[in-house]
Amino acid sequence: MAGRINDEDVKAVRDAVPIDAVVSEYLQLRNAGGGNLKGLCPFHDEKSPSFQVSPGKGLFHCFGCQEGGDTITFVMKVDHLSFSEAVERLAAQAGITLRYEEGGYNPAHQRGERIRLVEAHKIAAQWYAEQLADSAEAETGRVFLAERGFDQGAAVHFGVGYSPQGWDHLTRYLRGKGFSDKELILSGLSQDGRRGPIDRFRGRLMWPIRDIGGEVVGFGARKLYESDNGPKYLNTPETAIYKKSQVLYGIDLAKKEIAKSSRAVVVEGYTDVMACHLAGVKTAIATCGTAFGGEHIKILRRLLMDNGSARVIFTFDGDAAGQKAALRAFEDDQKFAAETYIAIAPDGMDPCELRLAKGDAAVADLAEPRTPLFEFALRQIVDRYDLDTAGGRAAALDEAAPVVAKIKDRSVRREVAVQLAGLVGILDQEFVVDRVGYLVRRNGDGGQANQARSRSRMPEYAAAPRPTHVGPALTLRNPVYAAERELLKLALQRPELVSPAFDAYGVDEFTAPPYAAVRQTIAEAGGAEFGVSDPQEYLVRVREAAPDDAARAMVTELAVEPILRRTVDETYAGTVLVQIRRRAVERRIRDIEFQMTRLSAGGDPGQLAAVQNEMWILQQYDQSLRERGAAAL
Repeated sequence: MAGRINDEDVKAVRDAVPIDAVVSEYLQLRNAGGGNLKGLCPFHDEKSPSFQVSPGKGLFHCFGCQEGGDTITFVMKVDHLSFSEAVERLAAQAGITLRYEEGGYNPAHQRGERIRLVEAHKIAAQWYAEQLADSAEAETGRVFLAERGFDQGAAVHFGVGYSPQGWDHLTRYLRGKGFSDKELILSGLSQDGRRGPIDRFRGRLMWPIRDIGGEVVGFGARKLYESDNGPKYLNTPETAIYKKSQVLYGIDLAKKEIAKSSRAVVVEGYTDVMACHLAGVKTAIATCGTAFGGEHIKILRRLLMDNGSARVIFTFDGDAAGQKAALRAFEDDQKFAAETYIAIAPDGMDPCELRLAKGDAAVADLAEPRTPLFEFALRQIVDRYDLDTAGGRAAALDEAAPVVAKIKDRSVRREVAVQLAGLVGILDQEFVVDRVGYLVRRNGDGGQANQARSRSRMPEYAAAPRPTHVGPALTLRNPVYAAERELLKLALQRPELVSPAFDAYGVDEFTAPPYAAVRQTIAEAGGAEFGVSDPQEYLVRVREAAPDDAARAMVTELAVEPILRRTVDETYAGTVLVQIRRRAVERRIRDIEFQMTRLSAGGDPGQLAAVQNEMWILQQYDQSLRERGAAAL
């Protein structure tokens, strides 16, 4: 069992790796004001960004799904790692050597499984690349690349390698690096043979497949020899770190340009990605042995931010298989807010062939938006029918209208229906529009679709309903709750402005139960005064002191949510402190008034006098708060 990581080392890792640098490896971040950044949440589907990152506090929070935490939490959630695995990954990035408190540090046994598999792939990728560069046997691979226009520099840039033809060259090499046979089998780099593990890839060109964070998680292997009875392309099998439906080849190289230009070009193969990038189309990516699907869309949407100018261009071969792939892509088209297009190279060439035949400029031109994907899909349907006959036009409409009816946006759907009328040759456009509308109503999804799209245009923090156990979302219009929330945000984000007064506030001065829980949590973490001396560690302590996940999520949310005032200073903090204290005083005065009424009707005179005295003190205090403000606290 792995030893516990030293607390000081965990803190060092947390401090050393900026949270915005880590998060931006997975999604595009933009300025949200107040020193915060925002983007599309990687943990749930959304149209407008409700995911916020606070670099100064080292925290993130999604105001839609309520996920939140620090840098370590983000890595744990986004890559499905344990706490130790996440710390180990971040420590490796920061160059920090970790200490383990139970039995010392033994890297061969104490690293998590995922970390070990990633490390094995990293070493394998380096070894394959060395084989391609140096071994005489790899000449076949070097010739293959040269014939397709790729020199040694291109091979190095993309990390292309070569797997020798022997049975267990890589397996023996990785054993020498301390990996067990079990780890080699689990990684997919080796497979069971008659006398033990043997190499899975033999005599092939090797493309390392990296996740969006740049870690090698698998390989795509291209056959080079006629004696190889395997498929033309052989990919890593599904493993703990490689899911082909969740990876895009080239995404590690393309992600920044995709985010910057709001454009992505989807091609079909590894050499197509290489050709596009070398031709200047640095937004090119490809799937890895599977159709482009929903999980791939999620990856792209986080980078594109689904703004109105975003473009996704699919390039497919002009043959039947390419057309079929394009139609499959259209089925997922509605999951993008981006405009989707299709580009088919002349003479059915793929980008790699096009670059060889006509040069880089032709590849760059191919990647420009051409035909909207829905138009291409409809043409593929319509072209199968004889439109010179009434029967042919009717049959084409019967097949194409349900496709148009799947379009969720009502205005776009009408526009496409009008275009369909023109494609089929039906002069009465309204007839086609009505036909599509009938199909939408019959399927019963038109209204829901438009409601969903309308919700996507709501303000950021209203992107999704808040769970009732986290916070009183519907009562935030109540000025009492609003003020309590604002004071807690100040206590977490700007403790120097409310300390030491805040620490004298009782839990009962916060009337919303979630806010009372946060107030108690701050107290147990050492109070706001501790946050003045060490703001970063203060937030870590408060989150760790939370009694449950709901309170912890609320702490993170309040630590990230912008303070309502543009100028946040002592005057504003004092105003909020006074608001909360005066309301607490007013509530106590009301309670005493009820007591006085009861006691006046026949109660203990001594008790009545004590209550009257408390009333007088509270009234004087309230008057002082009104006149002197924060100075009276």
